[in-house]
Amino acid sequence: MGLLLPLLPLTGFAWGPTGHRVVAEIAYQHLTPEARKAITALLGRQPLAMIANWPDFIKSDTTHKYDHTSSWHYMDFPGNISREKFNALLAAGKSGHLYDETLAMIKQLKSATATKEQKIFALTFLVHLLGDMHQPLHVGRDEDQGGNKISVFWFNQPTNLHRVWDEHLVEFQQLSYTEYARALDIEPAAKVKQLQSGSIQDWMYESHILSDKIYAKTREGDKLSFRYNYWFLDNLNQQLLKGGLRLAAVLNGIFK
Repeated sequence: MGLLLPLLPLTGFAWGPTGHRVVAEIAYQHLTPEARKAITALLGRQPLAMIANWPDFIKSDTTHKYDHTSSWHYMDFPGNISREKFNALLAAGKSGHLYDETLAMIKQLKSATATKEQKIFALTFLVHLLGDMHQPLHVGRDEDQGGNKISVFWFNQPTNLHRVWDEHLVEFQQLSYTEYARALDIEPAAKVKQLQSGSIQDWMYESHILSDKIYAKTREGDKLSFRYNYWFLDNLNQQLLKGGLRLAAVLNGIFK
């Protein structure tokens, strides 16, 4: 499978290319030797960060081979719901969405019978989906398609709320993915362990709670710029860091 497709149009990304690579780069720095060895056996010398965007690149595949994966990147919920309601919706969720496909990729990587090609596919999607679930609007609200239907302005340029979180906020920091990863990955070991704790359900609910905060502070037609970056920069950075650290924890658990 061709994992690097740099000439395809860069549209519809969660976190955008830079954000997904930040998550993957942070994860790589926290892999155990066993996990690194197993991943190298699958990818060769290809960096983890360079496969992180492939599940978005394939949205432009004209053969439509991967159309069924489009819904894997998100899972929508009503706003301001309790943890109990959230858990119930996860349990009752349709197949082919973020939660169940994340679990499916983990299962595939643990499988003793899966082929190398199947495991590369699963690894690539797992890297991406752990990033997606930490972009809060990928566990946002159905009625506005995770903010895609909320039109706003970013420094006077028309866009939508989802894209602000996918791309604009990350790119506004003007850092390469390696610079950004190094800037964020500075927590002591005890804090890293704390951030890696919990379950996939916990992490998704945490992101969903953040989406409620975003919806509360953003309205149709808002003109977003420096103040919006000030409001949400800490949240943005924490989500990128958590995504990377938690991806590492999942991969280390798979490749023991």
